[in-house]
Amino acid sequence: MVIPPPVRPPRIINFLKPYVLKMHFTNKYVSAQVIHTPTATVASSASSQEKALRSSLGTTRDVAAAAKIGKILAERLLLKDIPAVSVHLKREQKYHGKVKAVIDSLRDVGVKLL
Repeated sequence: MVIPPPVRPPRIINFLKPYVLKMHFTNKYVSAQVIHTPTATVASSASSQEKALRSSLGTTRDVAAAAKIGKILAERLLLKDIPAVSVHLKREQKYHGKVKAVIDSLRDVGVKLL
């Protein structure tokens, strides 16, 4: 006898998209990108290296720059109809400082975190 898989409500299926947020911090720059894991392509990205953003940022490496990058990335995600992402932290990354600034600004704009 074969047991069918459980049926998920459609409102949950809308948020189960396989998008992963990855962040990279150097001594000079902050960058964040959202990757669509099944196709291994970048869905959206934001970096303090972009010429359009450098003029609006005071410095390109502090917590304020990380918060601004998170806000810009969240706006780009919402334009592409990506309502939710999951966060992938490297082993040395903790939920503190720049990482916290990026994630909190994503959450403030309206992107849900899985």
